[in-house]
This record gives sequence, C-alpha cells and structure tokens, in this order.
Amino acid sequence: MMAEVDLLRHYPRDRRKLAAPRSKDPANRAAALKFGEEYFDGRREQGYGGYRYDGRWVPIARDIVAHFGLRAGHHVLDVGCAKGFLVKDLMLVCPGLRVYGLDISEYALRSAEPEARGRLVRGTADQLPFRAGAFDVVLCINVIHNLDRPRCLTALREIERLAPGRGYVRVDAYRNEAEREIFLEWVLTAVTFLTPEAWRALLVEAGYTGDYSWTILEPDPDVNDFGRNGERPAVAGEQRP
Repeated sequence: MMAEVDLLRHYPRDRRKLAAPRSKDPANRAAALKFGEEYFDGRREQGYGGYRYDGRWVPIARDIVAHFGLRAGHHVLDVGCAKGFLVKDLMLVCPGLRVYGLDISEYALRSAEPEARGRLVRGTADQLPFRAGAFDVVLCINVIHNLDRPRCLTALREIERLAPGRGYVRVDAYRNEAEREIFLEWVLTAVTFLTPEAWRALLVEAGYTGDYSWTILEPDPDVNDFGRNGERPAVAGEQRP
C-alpha cells in the first residue's frame, strides 16, 4: 500500500546564488537536457555546477536500509543513479547489499565512483532491462518527472514490475501558483510536475503500490527578495536540478 515517506530528510538544502532564474534562458535548458558534461560538471546555470562525491548520501542510505529492512544479499536498483553516489553509499552502510544503478547519461556512467563501476548500466526509467521481481527495492529519486505523462506511467509500472510494493519514488511537485512559478524559472529538466494530489492520482492510475515523496522548491526565508537577490530557492533532497 502506498505511503508518503521522506527518505531524503537528511539531504542538505541547496542555497547557491545565481545571477538570474536559469530556466528563462533556452540555452541552459538545452544544455541540461543532454545530461552530459555541461549538466553535471559545467556551469551552475546549466546543471549541478560540479557533481562530486561528498558523502551527503550516507545518512540517506542509512534511512533507506532501515525503512526497507535491507540486509546482505538483498538486491537494490537505483534508477537515475548518475555517478553512482547512492549505489556506493548503500553498499557502504550495508555490507553485502547487492546494489545496481541505471542512468540515461553516458557521461555520468563514465565518471562514476570506482566502487560503483561494473554495477551501472545505461537505460531509461520507462524501459528497465531486468526481469520481473528481480529486486527487493527499486529507488527512483527525482527522475520520473523528466518524462512526459505517458512515459511517467510506464516508468511507474516498470518499477512496480521489478519490485512490487517495494519502490520508492520522489518527484517534483508544487502546492500553489507561487511554487509553480519557481519551477518554471529554475527547474531545467522536468517535463511533468504536478500538485501532490495530481501525482497521487497518477501513482494510482499506474498501479504503483510503493512509497513516494515530493521535492518542492520554496523561496529561502532568509532572503527578502528572492528574484532580485539572485538566490536560488532552497531545495530539499535535490538530485536532478
């Protein structure tokens, strides 16, 4: 049965300054959607501005292991694994856990953490190249919203197929027009972003029965004038800018 669970509660909030809302420049979005070097290790206006391992996924990995009761010998898939940081940290906090990753980015996979190499494959969330029931848990954090609505449904069904009732999906959401406007100004790769209520309806439509949570962009309360100060909104659990 689906449950809303915030397994990214320990992820640092991002407060880097930028000169202007980045999604207003079509060149930034075009560069980001290649999911290449510009997106991961190029300018902040076009993605992460340097996607480097710093251990921030370790407490999240601990929460995932505890939430799902994972132990040595269990199989876990991270869909949208990027450079394999979470894959690495899940193996670190739970020795013997068999963790694998999938990502669309050839650049990210080439640049993966040494501990994750050999465990990562290239692919898309709506065409997972694994047999039904192959995993004890499938994670898909801030990835599905990069697909259009029909592909979102397919991706959710794929996750359910691989780990029935044992998925964890996190997606972009907004609760009001002010938060929606922030998405339109700052999010580079999302194609589908909905209210929490609309996302829940889509999860049900897909027949998804795992757990889920939202990434919601909010103005930083410490900044009086978000737009003119050029402060990017605070983000909880950001993986895909």
